[in-house]
Amino acid sequence: MLGHLSAEIRQYLVVTGNYWAFTLTDGALRMLVVLHFHGLGYSPLEIALLFLFYEIFGVITNLVGGWLGAHVGLNRTMTIGLALQVMALGMLLVPAAMLTVPWVMAAQALSGIAKDLNKMSAKSSIKLLVPADAQGTLYKWVAILTGSKNALKGAGFFLGGVLLTWLGFAGAVAAMATALALVWLASLVLLQTDLGKAANKPKFRDIFSKSPAINILSAARMLLFGARDIWFVVALPVFLSQTLAWNHSQTGGFLALWVIGYGLVQALAPRITGSRRTGAVPGGRSATVWAASLALLPATIALALVAGLDPATILTGGLLLFGVLFAVNSSLHSYLIVSYAGRDGVSLDVGFYYMANAMGRLIGTVLSGWVFQMAGRGADGLAACLWISTGMLVATVIISLWLPGARWAHS
Repeated sequence: MLGHLSAEIRQYLVVTGNYWAFTLTDGALRMLVVLHFHGLGYSPLEIALLFLFYEIFGVITNLVGGWLGAHVGLNRTMTIGLALQVMALGMLLVPAAMLTVPWVMAAQALSGIAKDLNKMSAKSSIKLLVPADAQGTLYKWVAILTGSKNALKGAGFFLGGVLLTWLGFAGAVAAMATALALVWLASLVLLQTDLGKAANKPKFRDIFSKSPAINILSAARMLLFGARDIWFVVALPVFLSQTLAWNHSQTGGFLALWVIGYGLVQALAPRITGSRRTGAVPGGRSATVWAASLALLPATIALALVAGLDPATILTGGLLLFGVLFAVNSSLHSYLIVSYAGRDGVSLDVGFYYMANAMGRLIGTVLSGWVFQMAGRGADGLAACLWISTGMLVATVIISLWLPGARWAHS
């Protein structure tokens, strides 16, 4: 059946399938590590530390990975990412006595490098598979890739729990490593040779973007994701578990369903923003308007919590609305970076942008635990995180005012 499709669509399907397989195992691995080490008696702080290098190396990998992709080709950086993830899984197959915090942190660091190499490669590849004058198609393809990734990440949370129950920790890790190794072998055969290799080899100093549009968008992206993670990563799950007395299944299941729904909305973003109906594609003004629609929501949730309204109702309803608005914002940004990026050495621009994305996640994750603990772990702590989230989103709106319009794009 693939033989009847155009070369571009076949490559898009290979890239997307590769990204899907990686994302599914990435989400499952995160849940496996959390549940397994929680069962071994590790404290929440120790479990959080297991993922610290995952986020830190994500920042570094996005910055360096774009330069690497421009030199060796996106097909190679994508397959390198898959191979590293297989190695990271293999590191967790050692005897239980060797699964110390430093060893697992090292495995998670390798997994963080793998994840961001794979993501940068997938997002950059789409720019090269769509004609420069087909911006509507570009937006749709980016939205599908981005949305499906997050839906599968949520599904991976469920998969991790199921595999842990059926096969145990070692069996689950071995099954995922085997499946991903098969995907890696298929990618070596099917991915287009030299996809994304720059005609003019960039110097290492070129990893920092010289494009004002990309710098502005990257700053907005960093604040956007920091605003989400400052209350979503640590403060919200702890509040649901300790203050609302939700069990682990309720907390994990709700957050997993939220991530899946968030991904589905991202995939539908071209319909929501109207491009499918009018034929227009969004630009900087759209990003500003959608960021403004999101900015006051965390403050509203914080005021409701402080006022003593039912926190379960406020948080579930508020989080669902936040998820819809945030998903559209995220999908718009994902399209704009691919649209703004230059075709020659596209991975440099995309890598720099996702470095800012990873930095936002890192800042948000650290602040989430610190602010929630310092302000009091109940409603006051969560409200403090939400107020800082509001400030970050207001800054996102202000920065977005300088984004170029829809017609500005690199060829």
